[in-house]
Amino acid sequence: MANNPDAYLLYEYMDKVCYTVRAKIRLSETIDEKLLNEAAQEALTRLPYFSVKAVLDNGGNYMIQHNYAPMPVIPENPDKKLILGSEKLNRHLFVITYHGDTVWFSFSHSICGGFGLMFWVKTTLYLYLSKKYGEIEKPNEIKLPGTPVDPEELFLPDADSIPDDKPLTRYNGGSTNIGITRFLKYLINPFAQNNYFFQLTIPADKFMDYARKIDGSPNTVLSALFFKSCVDYFKEKKDTHLSVRIADDYRNDIGAEKSYRDFVRLLHIRYDWNMRGETIEKLNMRARGAILGQSQPELSYERYKNLEKVHKGIDEQPDLKSKKKYAGANSTFRNDTRDTFTISYTKPVDWGGMSQYIKDFFLITDGDLMLEVIALKDKFCIAFQLINKDKKPFELFCKLLEQENIPYEASVQQKRMLPKIELP
Repeated sequence: MANNPDAYLLYEYMDKVCYTVRAKIRLSETIDEKLLNEAAQEALTRLPYFSVKAVLDNGGNYMIQHNYAPMPVIPENPDKKLILGSEKLNRHLFVITYHGDTVWFSFSHSICGGFGLMFWVKTTLYLYLSKKYGEIEKPNEIKLPGTPVDPEELFLPDADSIPDDKPLTRYNGGSTNIGITRFLKYLINPFAQNNYFFQLTIPADKFMDYARKIDGSPNTVLSALFFKSCVDYFKEKKDTHLSVRIADDYRNDIGAEKSYRDFVRLLHIRYDWNMRGETIEKLNMRARGAILGQSQPELSYERYKNLEKVHKGIDEQPDLKSKKKYAGANSTFRNDTRDTFTISYTKPVDWGGMSQYIKDFFLITDGDLMLEVIALKDKFCIAFQLINKDKKPFELFCKLLEQENIPYEASVQQKRMLPKIELP
């Protein structure tokens, strides 16, 4: 590939679908600006692949280059979105903001996803908390200044080295347009500039006890809850169905276990309208079966090969306009099976002694009718994301939690304030 693999998602950037992410972390005490800034700059000396900016070469290619300017660590402005890549932010694609006891890590999804994000968050918070409170227990897999960058952190598989084996079965549930109207209205409405989320926390012990009783996992249980709570939110239409997509990290299938880069494909769970009366236990079993059938490594091989094929196609286009058009038309995400609901569950990580200082952790992304799920030691932190102010899906979900005797705490509706990106 002629290009840097971290740059390709930038070609798909749109004004209202920016492919940016915010990690919102509430700590036990008010943030110390000076110590946080020191920790942020030190962390980048160990994580140089996050100290970056986007540039445009003479061939119209976006390139990711090292950014030697300090990373901005600035107060959070609740009424103004960050513009990553702007001169005001030293052209950085990774930025930290803070207010009160909360710190936000904002970044371009083109560089990494939830897995790589944890490198940045863990290192920065460990350095910050150590400066503030003294020595604390180190978590596993932490990347501290003074230690070398492991080549496996940078690993990007060669598609030609991936087996050509074909999957035994494929998902045949088909796409659904149920729910897409909500998103299209947002895209075409020039006055709709904000989208929203609720913070939902569920005690980890209570949630996992519930999951074990019905032989479920976080993904399958949430899938069943999502469908059953919201099936009657939509008007039933003949020859249609509802479905849930699960974000699946497939890095292990392609030998990229330690890479900071993002390797995600989508699993799909079909639910028909006549399943509305089924128990959560039965709906959970359906989800388990669907996920099992799509967990073949051959599907990961195929996904990665297709992705690299798209990247090569972008490289072959003669100019930036053509590259953007090709990227949009051939996007592996946009051309995937369409679903009604989305669940993205970031698996638990070891926080070591930091656990006592982290009160909650929410991941905020693009998407509608979407759950972004972070598992802490004592709770599940769920960002329930909606494209508009209609609270009904969230209220229905909470009502079902109550019916299933799953305790929870919920916030008021909040704006997501996802950053935009200023591209060269």
